Amino acid sequence: MEKYEIITHPNPFLRRKAKKVSVFDKDFQDLIEDMFMIMREAPGVGLAAPQIGVSQRVVVVEYADAEVENAKPKAYVLVNPEIVYHSDDTTSDLEGCLSVPGFVGMVERWNEVTVKAQNRFGKSIKIKADGWLARIFQHEMDHLDGVLYIDKATEVYEPSDKEINDIEPEPEN
Repeated sequence: MEKYEIITHPNPFLRRKAKKVSVFDKDFQDLIEDMFMIMREAPGVGLAAPQIGVSQRVVVVEYADAEVENAKPKAYVLVNPEIVYHSDDTTSDLEGCLSVPGFVGMVERWNEVTVKAQNRFGKSIKIKADGWLARIFQHEMDHLDGVLYIDKATEVYEPSDKEINDIEPEPEN
């Protein structure tokens, strides 16, 4: 594994628009594996390449649906992703970020999105997501355009210990 570290705000690299991925070679596959390892160790549910100082439009996500009992986490790799559909309805919820440690904020996001992307090997894919997974995709994809959740948050603050534990998604009614 190359030596990558999560970079934090106010590092100006986080504000740059990432470059489109066009080469899907062994180095790129290694980058994806490194990103999953860094994300899991942090721990987090998503990581965008710019968060480790790499200007590539790639996001990794690992998420277990809280609405499904004993759900196993599912891994996603989104390369050159774009939102091709979003619902009109939105929800405000608490978000944190590995690149903005020690803070959380209320962010309004679309409830449903469809993401068109490439997989780790360059094959075109389309993923429909709702709820917390849709939120994660939107949050991570924002990083690819130099946008942080603190730019969209209605309030940003240092959370209590209880709030830190409560940032896990809860089942929707």
